[in-house]
Amino acid sequence: MASAATAPPPPASLRRIVAASLIGTTIEWYDFFLYGSAAALVFNKLFFPNTDPLVGTLLSFLTYAVGFAARPLGALVFGHYGDRFGRKKLLVLSLLMMGAATFAIGLLPTYATVGVAAPVLLTLLRLIQGFALGGEWGGAVLLVSEHGDAKRRGFWASWPQTGAPAGQLLATGVLSLLTALISDSAFTSWGWRIPFLLSGVLVMVGLWIRLSVDESPVFKEALARAEARKATEGGASEKTPLVAVLRHHWRDVLVAIGARMAENISYYVITAFILVYAVTSTGVSKQTALNAVLIASAVHFAVIPAWGALSDRIGRRPVYLIGAAGVGLWMFPFFSLIDTGGFGNLILAVTVGLVLHGAMYAPQAAFFSEMFATRMRYSGASIGAQFASVAAGAPAPLIATALLVDYDSSTPIALYVIAAAVVTLIAVGVAKETRHRDLAQIEEDGAGEKSAAARPADARTA
Repeated sequence: MASAATAPPPPASLRRIVAASLIGTTIEWYDFFLYGSAAALVFNKLFFPNTDPLVGTLLSFLTYAVGFAARPLGALVFGHYGDRFGRKKLLVLSLLMMGAATFAIGLLPTYATVGVAAPVLLTLLRLIQGFALGGEWGGAVLLVSEHGDAKRRGFWASWPQTGAPAGQLLATGVLSLLTALISDSAFTSWGWRIPFLLSGVLVMVGLWIRLSVDESPVFKEALARAEARKATEGGASEKTPLVAVLRHHWRDVLVAIGARMAENISYYVITAFILVYAVTSTGVSKQTALNAVLIASAVHFAVIPAWGALSDRIGRRPVYLIGAAGVGLWMFPFFSLIDTGGFGNLILAVTVGLVLHGAMYAPQAAFFSEMFATRMRYSGASIGAQFASVAAGAPAPLIATALLVDYDSSTPIALYVIAAAVVTLIAVGVAKETRHRDLAQIEEDGAGEKSAAARPADARTA
């Protein structure tokens, strides 16, 4: 018999929890992707105007990469306190920080107004965005994973993952609408600010929903056991989550980092760099490139839960490996289709790329959650995910743009993504399957070692 603390919540309650995680991740990814799209389209002109256009784009993407540099710090801080005090409180804080930073970007003066202070302020706000997002992802997926039915964890935990394409869809949709309704000069002058200012409204909606859900029952049960153990052992203090993760889960952290290489790099090449490549190399208009990403993001949103459900049936690793191999094989056809300059081919290239990306991204939430014990799960999942972002997602548009400048060809960029796919295939290939693990039973004993890391979910006893 499943314990009360780990029994699946009522469907209505679970849907509310999923909605709270989804809307929060959607808003935070909207803010993050909005910056990436603006970096590709207008920030080079507004904040780095005294450079060659492509060099200005490189500098703009450099500030974009700075946000990733802050994500590991956010993972460490939010993971530590999330494992100590709960997921919900930290998720509220991350949403507030991200929303405030994005709203402030919409109010920033440009280089023409305040000179070098403009890119400095932009970089500072980008750091705050990255810090907040570094703490958001782990908490959002854990809140769902630790509430949900173990047999369908891959499906339910994949819904917060749809926040990425939903945020991309929202950010790209708003930008696409603005570029369609107003002239290029008006968009460059003031129109680009509107999507950033809209973030303030979205954050209020997100907070209202997120404050209405309960803390994870798995975490509350683990916290109660830890307090009882502490009282029994005469007040001995627990190891900090970070120390416990690095001591007992370092292999899992390395697997998570490797697993994210192809997922992270391919995503930012397909969705952010493509706005540069399609416009500068094939003469496609900004509107056309944005529309292609918009359509592909809608498909991406739809397929992620399907891939998550498939991971419940055949395992996390097989689905993840399909995605990594598929993305690597797709890169040369991807650029060949874009080089034709046709809108239909552009849509096909981006859509297939994002569908294959979804095969990695969908099971990732459950896969990473199932690797770590409850009292170090927020830290472990966040560290593994966000430290990879520094080496993968952060420099991906920057590296891709630099390769384009140096070689004037898409071939080195395709090889770059293929190399990342090989790393991910190796990392996931050597990992253990986690589909049958019970999150409530992946616990540490007094020494911090995992005592039931691979116990099947159906083996729980009261």
